[in-house]
Amino acid sequence: MGTRRTLILQKRQVLVFFVLLGLSQASTESLQYSVAEETEIGSFVANLARDLGLEVVELSSREARVVSDDNKKHLHLNLMTGDLLLSERLDREELCGSTQPCVLPFQVVLENPLQFYQAELHVIDINDHCPTFLDREITIKIPESTTIGSMFLIENVQDVDVGSNGLQDYSISPNSHFYVKVHDSGDGKIYPELVLDRALDHEEESELRLTLTALDGGSPPRSGTTSILIKVLDINDNAPEFAQSFYEVQVPEDMPIGSSIIAISAKDLDTGNSGKISYSFLHASEGIRKTFDINPTSGEVNLRSLLDFEVIQSYSVNIQATDGGGLSAKCTLLVKVLDINDNAPEVTISSITKTIPENASETLVALFSVRDQDSGDNGKILCSIQDDLPFILKPTFKNFFTLLSEKALDRESRAEYNITITVTDMGTPRLTTQHTIRVQVSDVNDNAPAFTQTSYTLFVQENNSPALHIGTISATDSDSGSNAHITYSLLPTHDPQLALASLFSVNADNGQLFALRALDYEAQQAFEFQVGATDQGSPALSSQALVRVLVLDANDNAPFVLYPLQNASAPCTELLPRAAEPGYLVTKVVAVDRDSGQNAWLSFQLLKATEPGLFSVWAHNGEVRTSRLLSERDAPKHRLLLLVKDNGDPPRSASVTLHVLLVDGFSQPYLPLPEVARDPAQDEDVLTLYLVIALASVSSLFLLSVLLFVGVRLCKRARATSLGGCSVPEGHFPGHLVDISGAGTLSQSYQYEVCLTGGTGTNEFKFLKPVMPSLQLQDAGSNMQEKENFRNSLGFNIQ
Repeated sequence: MGTRRTLILQKRQVLVFFVLLGLSQASTESLQYSVAEETEIGSFVANLARDLGLEVVELSSREARVVSDDNKKHLHLNLMTGDLLLSERLDREELCGSTQPCVLPFQVVLENPLQFYQAELHVIDINDHCPTFLDREITIKIPESTTIGSMFLIENVQDVDVGSNGLQDYSISPNSHFYVKVHDSGDGKIYPELVLDRALDHEEESELRLTLTALDGGSPPRSGTTSILIKVLDINDNAPEFAQSFYEVQVPEDMPIGSSIIAISAKDLDTGNSGKISYSFLHASEGIRKTFDINPTSGEVNLRSLLDFEVIQSYSVNIQATDGGGLSAKCTLLVKVLDINDNAPEVTISSITKTIPENASETLVALFSVRDQDSGDNGKILCSIQDDLPFILKPTFKNFFTLLSEKALDRESRAEYNITITVTDMGTPRLTTQHTIRVQVSDVNDNAPAFTQTSYTLFVQENNSPALHIGTISATDSDSGSNAHITYSLLPTHDPQLALASLFSVNADNGQLFALRALDYEAQQAFEFQVGATDQGSPALSSQALVRVLVLDANDNAPFVLYPLQNASAPCTELLPRAAEPGYLVTKVVAVDRDSGQNAWLSFQLLKATEPGLFSVWAHNGEVRTSRLLSERDAPKHRLLLLVKDNGDPPRSASVTLHVLLVDGFSQPYLPLPEVARDPAQDEDVLTLYLVIALASVSSLFLLSVLLFVGVRLCKRARATSLGGCSVPEGHFPGHLVDISGAGTLSQSYQYEVCLTGGTGTNEFKFLKPVMPSLQLQDAGSNMQEKENFRNSLGFNIQ
């Protein structure tokens, strides 16, 4: 096996085609070291840090390593000391065979920046092998007529050591017929030749046995011996002759075992046993004997084992033809092995990075080398990766390539890449080798959380229970790990009057929103605030969304009667002329409801009356009208109880009491007081009193009208209410109280200005007039004006 490897390395010629770029990264200096073979493992070779002019710590930081051409780890670099140590016992004969000197090239690779140093390790031979003869006994047949000085070839000895440790001399045991002559073949090898020094005599001595000794030049020298049996034959005067002394044949390396390579033939002019020729190998090495065999009778050379061009490219075989009388002749057969593309390219990964950050560009992913043991086009290599990947291949030094990321990656688009390195030779058929590298893209916090909606609208019924869950906000983050862990929060509001923290809260983990206390629709119908979503990356990224909380109205407010006032010390009294026609407008009940929607839709109902059927109430606008003509039998005073009810669920209501006084006409001075009991005997005195009061009222009417007009205008300008002052609602009532269709609480056709005194128990109804009289009031206008004039003429404030 060792001899075969010797010939492999001696004759191997491999042409590898690379387009080399970036040779500037490689050092032009070549480091040379030497070590004796069979040196112990871990032995010191050299201090690499000192030879490269680098600090020891720099070797570690730059990830220095030793890469051999044959991908075997003969050497080990100690990064702590910078020492180059042996990692295995070296056998020079196994590594280099007979090649001298034995050189093992290797490279020192440094990263950050990438740099190569070429180095060589010389393996020095020691004398660890003895010369060895392939045959324990050599038989030579010599005719007795052989002349003195004739030379006979002997099988040479094998010594795998080289130089002075190799084969140096031959010697033969003392005898009287032969001596040994050493012959130099010109290729550095010596062969022994047995020279006849004294004539043989078959009859005197038919056999001679000699001992041949081979010596090497080691210290101490080693030797090997073999026995030579010489048979003395009768005279045979014709030696065999080959047709030609040199044969050459080309054999493809994939030829099957047992195939015939060539047939060698020789002729002998002798007859009988002296003319019978036998063929054999001469001076054949063990490798040749294991690879080929020869038919001793026909001279046909056959293949005994498979050929391998990558191991041995040619064989030189010496063939000997010997006749029956012992005479022989030789020729040389040169077998050239033809290369076929039977070796796929090889990929060797030197370093690899399996995880790279997504924001890094031109990151080193892998450093690898390629080779093909074939030759010619079969050994030319093309290296590539997939076109649709953001990675590139760059040739660096000799057969080394680097795999780099071409640009910054995006983990959110693709978190993993399977990079297939494809290496193809140029042979026929082409052979391909693929190596897949899986690269994980690590996440960086480059994506802010994103809300599922830019704004959220939530609805909450007023008077809610505290800590009520009103809705959930949600955001997503396309990052991973802690970069995608989202925390929710309420952002500060720009409204200083809005105590947001006391009204709402958000669960920081799941985004659930809670109303911390009961909300009041009548106080505020809507809230707007910002919520934020922040991840836990470094630095943290955040986003915000708008939240609108709309408070839904509940029927929690009963209707409020604006007119007639119900907190006065005396009930309100309305005057009704006895001549009023059916449908005559007696008064209008005005009420409002702080709720909204259908909760504020008011309806009016007459619950109780002194004279049923005399009065009716319009359900939608609160107008109290007469249902029929008045008669003398009708009572002069009437008490009406009205119910004002909203449309909520459940409905809320309020009641109001009206007092109606029947009079014959607004010019009649007779007006009975509702709370004074009159005696018929005093009618004349009372009538006189009324006349005096009427005359005084006529005198003060003008002054009273002017004062009221000025007071109303001043109150409108001030737009404020003070104790004892007059408050006049400005503009219209709220929009939800106005129903254009006439079905609401206060029709657009009836809007009144109400001026009330600011007192507590003596509030008086001072002024009531329509702001926007409509056509519906034209019929009753004369009656109302007559009633107003009648009151003023009397000078009373009806309480």
